[in-house]
Amino acid sequence: MPFIDARLTLPVSPDQKEALKTAFGQAIPILHKTETYLMVQISGGCDLWMAGRKLEQGAYVSVSLFGSAAPADCDAMTARICEILHQQLGIPGSAVYVTYHPVSDWGWNGSNF
Repeated sequence: MPFIDARLTLPVSPDQKEALKTAFGQAIPILHKTETYLMVQISGGCDLWMAGRKLEQGAYVSVSLFGSAAPADCDAMTARICEILHQQLGIPGSAVYVTYHPVSDWGWNGSNF
């Protein structure tokens, strides 16, 4: 039950959103999860500030997981997310924050896992 919430400073076209969604789906096995239950939210045109200055190109990506992931897996996923954002949108890794949120109670389809 992963959820990836990407907030991007750049405007994102529908085709770019589709490409990002696909790339995140291909990357999620790094965290030992499948795309079967992956939900993705992509917001473009967000205002983000880092170190007191507004970013022209930047991203905040929040990854929520049912259960948890090993630190090494999170490290590999962060590297992949930064690579995806750089390849797809030209956003440098130095302007990307990624956070991980383990969740013990996750509901779907009228009940919790």
